[in-house]
Amino acid sequence: MSTDQKRPWTYLTNHTHLLVVLSRDPDARIRDMAERVGITQRAVQRILGELIDAGVLLVEKRGRRNHYSVNLDHHLRHPLEQGHDLRELLSILG
Repeated sequence: MSTDQKRPWTYLTNHTHLLVVLSRDPDARIRDMAERVGITQRAVQRILGELIDAGVLLVEKRGRRNHYSVNLDHHLRHPLEQGHDLRELLSILG
Protein backbone atom coordinates (compact mmCIF):
# COMPACT_ATOMS: atom_id res chain seq x y z
CA MET A 1 0.00 0.00 0.00
CA SER A 2 1.47 3.35 -1.01
CA THR A 3 1.60 6.33 1.32
CA ASP A 4 -1.10 8.06 -0.75
CA GLN A 5 -3.50 5.17 -0.12
CA LYS A 6 -3.08 5.17 3.65
CA ARG A 7 -5.56 7.17 5.65
CA PRO A 8 -3.75 10.05 7.35
CA TRP A 9 -3.85 10.24 11.12
CA THR A 10 -3.63 13.27 13.36
CA TYR A 11 -2.50 13.93 16.90
CA LEU A 12 -5.86 15.35 17.96
CA THR A 13 -9.30 13.76 18.05
CA ASN A 14 -12.33 14.93 16.12
CA HIS A 15 -13.75 16.12 19.44
CA THR A 16 -10.77 18.44 19.81
CA HIS A 17 -11.01 19.55 16.19
CA LEU A 18 -14.65 20.55 16.75
CA LEU A 19 -13.70 22.49 19.87
CA VAL A 20 -11.06 24.37 17.88
CA VAL A 21 -13.62 25.18 15.17
CA LEU A 22 -16.18 26.38 17.70
CA SER A 23 -13.67 28.42 19.70
CA ARG A 24 -12.88 30.29 16.48
CA ASP A 25 -16.45 30.42 15.13
CA PRO A 26 -19.13 29.85 17.80
CA ASP A 27 -21.90 30.33 15.23
CA ALA A 28 -20.60 27.70 12.78
CA ARG A 29 -23.20 25.53 11.09
CA ILE A 30 -22.99 21.75 11.33
CA ARG A 31 -22.20 21.42 7.63
CA ASP A 32 -19.37 23.96 7.99
CA MET A 33 -17.99 22.11 11.02
CA ALA A 34 -18.12 18.82 9.12
CA GLU A 35 -16.26 20.31 6.17
CA ARG A 36 -13.55 21.93 8.32
CA VAL A 37 -12.93 18.80 10.40
CA GLY A 38 -13.30 16.40 7.49
CA ILE A 39 -16.07 14.24 8.94
CA THR A 40 -19.75 13.69 8.19
CA GLN A 41 -22.53 15.92 9.49
CA ARG A 42 -23.90 12.92 11.37
CA ALA A 43 -20.54 12.49 13.14
CA VAL A 44 -20.56 16.20 14.03
CA GLN A 45 -24.04 15.87 15.54
CA ARG A 46 -22.97 12.84 17.58
CA ILE A 47 -19.83 14.56 18.89
CA LEU A 48 -21.71 17.79 19.67
CA GLY A 49 -24.20 15.75 21.70
CA GLU A 50 -21.38 14.09 23.63
CA LEU A 51 -19.68 17.42 24.34
CA ILE A 52 -22.97 19.03 25.43
CA ASP A 53 -23.84 16.06 27.68
CA ALA A 54 -20.38 16.26 29.27
CA GLY A 55 -20.78 19.98 30.02
CA VAL A 56 -17.96 20.93 27.66
CA LEU A 57 -20.25 22.87 25.32
CA LEU A 58 -23.24 25.07 25.97
CA VAL A 59 -25.67 25.68 23.12
CA GLU A 60 -27.99 28.65 22.79
CA LYS A 61 -30.60 29.01 20.08
CA ARG A 62 -30.35 32.38 18.30
CA GLY A 63 -33.13 32.62 15.76
CA ARG A 64 -32.69 29.70 13.39
CA ARG A 65 -29.04 29.16 14.30
CA ASN A 66 -27.18 27.71 17.26
CA HIS A 67 -24.48 29.57 19.16
CA TYR A 68 -21.94 27.38 20.97
CA SER A 69 -19.89 28.35 24.01
CA VAL A 70 -16.93 26.25 25.07
CA ASN A 71 -16.60 25.74 28.83
CA LEU A 72 -12.95 26.76 29.00
CA ASP A 73 -12.69 25.75 32.67
CA HIS A 74 -13.58 22.13 31.88
CA HIS A 75 -10.70 19.86 32.87
CA LEU A 76 -9.20 17.43 30.37
CA ARG A 77 -10.35 13.86 30.97
CA HIS A 78 -7.32 11.63 30.47
CA PRO A 79 -5.15 10.90 33.56
CA LEU A 80 -2.05 12.18 31.75
CA GLU A 81 -3.69 15.60 31.31
CA GLN A 82 -5.24 15.98 34.76
CA GLY A 83 -4.74 19.46 36.11
CA HIS A 84 -5.09 21.05 32.68
CA ASP A 85 -8.20 22.61 31.20
CA LEU A 86 -9.61 23.50 27.79
CA ARG A 87 -8.46 27.11 28.15
CA GLU A 88 -4.84 25.90 28.10
CA LEU A 89 -5.36 23.52 25.22
CA LEU A 90 -7.26 25.96 23.01
CA SER A 91 -4.84 28.80 23.75
CA ILE A 92 -2.06 26.63 22.30
CA LEU A 93 -4.10 25.73 19.22
CA GLY A 94 -5.30 29.29 18.73
